[in-house]
Amino acid sequence: MEQKSFSIKGNIVDVVHKQIYAGEVKVVNGKIASVTPLPKVETDQFILPGFIDSHVHVESSMLVPSEFARLAVVHGTVATISDPHEIANVCGIQGVEFMIENGKKVNFKFNFGAPSCVPATSFETAGAVLNSNDVKTLLAKEEIIYLSEMMNFPGVLFKDEEVMKKLQAAIDAGKPIDGHAPGLRGEKAKQYIEAFGKNGEIIISTDHECFTKEEALDKLKYGMKIIIREGSAAKNFEALIDLLHDYEDKIMFCSDDKHPDSLAIGHINQLCARAVAKGIDIFKVLKAACLNPIIHYKMNVGLLQAGNDADFIIAEDLKSFKIIQTYIKGKLVAENGKTFIPSVPVTAINQFNCNEITKTQLQIKLGDYPTVDNKIYVIEALEGQLITNKLLLQGKQENKEWVSNIENDILKMVVVNRYTNAPIAKCFIKNFGLKQGAMASSVAHDSHNIVAVGCNDESLAKAINLVIKEQGGISAVSNNNEKVVGLPIAGLMSAEDGYKVANAYTDIDLMTKKELGSTLAAPFMTLSFMALLVIPYLKLSDKGLFDGEKFEFVN
Repeated sequence: MEQKSFSIKGNIVDVVHKQIYAGEVKVVNGKIASVTPLPKVETDQFILPGFIDSHVHVESSMLVPSEFARLAVVHGTVATISDPHEIANVCGIQGVEFMIENGKKVNFKFNFGAPSCVPATSFETAGAVLNSNDVKTLLAKEEIIYLSEMMNFPGVLFKDEEVMKKLQAAIDAGKPIDGHAPGLRGEKAKQYIEAFGKNGEIIISTDHECFTKEEALDKLKYGMKIIIREGSAAKNFEALIDLLHDYEDKIMFCSDDKHPDSLAIGHINQLCARAVAKGIDIFKVLKAACLNPIIHYKMNVGLLQAGNDADFIIAEDLKSFKIIQTYIKGKLVAENGKTFIPSVPVTAINQFNCNEITKTQLQIKLGDYPTVDNKIYVIEALEGQLITNKLLLQGKQENKEWVSNIENDILKMVVVNRYTNAPIAKCFIKNFGLKQGAMASSVAHDSHNIVAVGCNDESLAKAINLVIKEQGGISAVSNNNEKVVGLPIAGLMSAEDGYKVANAYTDIDLMTKKELGSTLAAPFMTLSFMALLVIPYLKLSDKGLFDGEKFEFVN
């Protein structure tokens, strides 16, 4: 597929100068040699810059970077801003270096960040710690172009010494800092954005965690840029997309967390199609998808201008954004739904040190679980959101134990420490809707212990042990069936062909819905966030039930 010099004619979409015109693009040695206007062209196709995912955890695709790239280019994505903090929580700096090196093996523009919060909190067990010196070491690398999401917003507000050192290291390196402050408004949002307290100086410059338009407007007012997220679980597009009408220079698009089945179907191109369908100006849409991330992160990605790298796509139209071809550095990497990026060999990296469990370890004796007026604490999972509600509900008792109440959809959830043998944390959760069996996953943000939800202890133990046997993965167990997708790379990713993994994920996802009865759109993705303590209101770590609003364990 290698071509040193070639030309393509079509309708040129010049995002920089906001023009569309008939023309010819000439590529020489991977660069745009010229873009020449023509009186007309004999084609309806459009030539435009490639799409960028402005905040993604590649690990959440369950694919290594090289396989992620194979699927993403089919949809016109040529580059990502990738936060490798999932693997960093498991394998530390070695994990970040694995992502960088694997990404280099394919023709795709991965741009990695230095994880700022490993572990995310001190209230859970992670596989590694990255202190301010480690972060400084990473920021010195050419491949690390930013400090990734500063989730410890209390640490910023209270000027924690280590947190401030990490921010300063990014400033000293001249690299931007991503934010993560769900629900933060008003003076506290301003204080977080300015970090060091110098009035009007923007230190933490983006946020992808806004749930409402009002919250996003607050942060825009103080100088932040808003990244509109539409992933497999967290979906904020509908709430935020109208901001693009008035803030075209300050909006970007991202997926944040994208499971393999949905990545196989579409990526940033889908957000462009939805935005255009809402009547938003095409150039505003393409600024968010192509231009703004390149400017903000100083990315080495072409914008279809003479002298740029030849990173561009050919689309059938500017409504559906069906991609005909994708080029990166002048090489054709995808055409008509087929990827031309080859799979590459991968050497596994992991940290998995726990033994298989028994069902008796999952029991919850009546006196061992927090209650208020004999009502039990219950996490309420919310469709399409990372936040949860904190409920107090009537629990079900059997043999002096609290057990799952299938009729009222109050199910047992547990978190098993995957780094060492330790007591198992247990709680109850609502809205998974399981009628039988259990499901488990070693993808459990951010420390990636094993999280599982189920109707009875026997099924829970079986699902958890399937994951342990594979040294990481996702599993589902029904009364007469069981499935597991092994994720042997950090317990997060597979090195198998991306489309094969996507199909296996589709099968197990379907099983959780058809056989187990889950009512959620993305049960495994939702489950993976139920141990994410930095997102309120009630979550479960391997150390216990946690109140994300008070930032303390529930007793």
